[in-house]
Amino acid sequence: MSWAVEEWKEGLSPRVLQKIHELESQVDKLKKERQQRQFQLESLEAALQKQKQKVENEKNEAATLKRENQSLMELCDNLEKAKQKVSHDLQVKESQVHIQSGQLNSSKKDIERLEQELKR
Repeated sequence: MSWAVEEWKEGLSPRVLQKIHELESQVDKLKKERQQRQFQLESLEAALQKQKQKVENEKNEAATLKRENQSLMELCDNLEKAKQKVSHDLQVKESQVHIQSGQLNSSKKDIERLEQELKR
């Protein structure tokens, strides 16, 4: 089949044949260059898609971490409120113990005084 492709060149001058040969070489060179660039383009597109996926994954992870952080902050707030309530309750109980201790001491003094009166 290649002989049919070359048949049209018969009878052309050597100068014209040389120019045709140069043009065909240039076409082959350009085809190879185009293939290389196409391969580079496909490689770059694949790398871009990979980077886009990576960015998307990072965004999802950031959103997850943000939600987790918010949850932990709410938990900390709740724990702080519970701590304050427990602290307040402890102060109330300590106050009650102090009052009852005072009452106990007063009652002991009353008992001692009454015992002293009974001895007399």
